[in-house]
Amino acid sequence: MSQDTERQFVVADCIDFALAARRRGATVLAGGTWMMRDPLRGQGLPDSIVVLSGIPAMTEIAIEADRITIGASATHAALADAVRNLAGLEGIVAAAEGAAHPAIRRVATVGGNLCTMDFPAADLVPAFLAYGAMVELATPEGTLILGMAEFLKEQRELLGTALVTRLHLRCDVVASAHARLPLRKAGDYPVAIVSVAVDGEGAIRVAVGSVERQARRWISLEDALMRKPEALAFPERAADLAREHMDFTGRDGVEAEGWYRCQVLPALVRRAIAALPRLETRA
Repeated sequence: MSQDTERQFVVADCIDFALAARRRGATVLAGGTWMMRDPLRGQGLPDSIVVLSGIPAMTEIAIEADRITIGASATHAALADAVRNLAGLEGIVAAAEGAAHPAIRRVATVGGNLCTMDFPAADLVPAFLAYGAMVELATPEGTLILGMAEFLKEQRELLGTALVTRLHLRCDVVASAHARLPLRKAGDYPVAIVSVAVDGEGAIRVAVGSVERQARRWISLEDALMRKPEALAFPERAADLAREHMDFTGRDGVEAEGWYRCQVLPALVRRAIAALPRLETRA
């Protein structure tokens, strides 16, 4: 541990140590790519910080026959490299290696992308939502595992005391894709994101990020695609369905107005569907 007159840094060597520091009010530091920009947003850096880089297990990515486990401290670059050639993980790879730029991807962590508050443009969140990922948290009461949607709903309350430790992916997705629209004036951040995943039973999941304050599934479009699965072979038809079932209220921001975020969604749906690995269309 090192300490100066203004700020205290504690490097945790196990999850229990990190949880104890969190209970004492320390802010969690993973890759640090968001926290280090706090001064640019007019915010001060926290007085007490617990660093997770000293916990080796949290950087591990385990690939098994029926599941993939991703440590929350694994970087975007490490995640993309680990699952690059696995069928069904195409959308996860695209999200991990398309976010920000290479220097950030080598540092920014999976857990940091999920846990950063008030950051609607996180690429991995809609990709994991579409995939059906489960989030594992260490809490003072023990281990808690939640679906992505439930985690996002309770995120602010949970992260007051808990730590995201791992992500769990079942190997039942047969194809996935991820499409994002960056604008020059938005810097590294996309103004809209669409992630799509299809599982072995033919269920289709679509998630949207950066359009509203929080990423969410596009349930009405999922239902429409399930009724008309032939649209998976014809991306323009999928885009038409997206226009028919638009139910988003876009957020205004300095990089794009809300109406524009919604307007580009059908085009991103078309791109994501076109990027899906070829599937047999179910009648």
